[in-house]
Amino acid sequence: MAKTDGEITIKKYANRRLYNTGTSTYVTLEDLAKMVKKGEEFVVQDAKTGEDITHSVLTQIIFEQESKTGNTLLPISFLRQLISYYGDQMQMVVPTFLEQSMKAFTDQQVQMREQMTKALGDTPMAKNLQVPMQLMEEQVRRNTEMFRQAVQMFTPFNGQATQPAAKKADSKDIDELKEQLRNLQSRLDNL
Repeated sequence: MAKTDGEITIKKYANRRLYNTGTSTYVTLEDLAKMVKKGEEFVVQDAKTGEDITHSVLTQIIFEQESKTGNTLLPISFLRQLISYYGDQMQMVVPTFLEQSMKAFTDQQVQMREQMTKALGDTPMAKNLQVPMQLMEEQVRRNTEMFRQAVQMFTPFNGQATQPAAKKADSKDIDELKEQLRNLQSRLDNL
């Protein structure tokens, strides 16, 4: 995809075809995924109404990526937890938290790459090396702990609901989350 000056506009037509107005070519969801990976900013508009449908198209790209064998990034437990926040009082907090968490993760990933370059030099071999497992394990531990603390911070009354049925459901959810964290920690320890 050729980069253009200014904002890239993608038009989505009724026949589901996507048209890149910057390059005057039809594109696919895979092309849009490549643009995202390159850091190219774009907006997707409904060709007929002009409505901004970027969110739904990006969500569709994620769905397609998750459907590909071996390409799953979102664990089932995370998806269930995310779904449970829709319509909940936490719904307003979750997007900001996720955005900040991803930014922190990206920043830390850049720092790790810089450290690897400093340690190994700017050689072709250094560019092809994967980040050492110990650094990744530590990062996952920090991110998991940060998520756990954030969820705990927003749980009303420290996880104690005011109604008995809600209290039982919250307790069960917390127990499940604790078990998932223990399983994740066990897997990390085994790595």
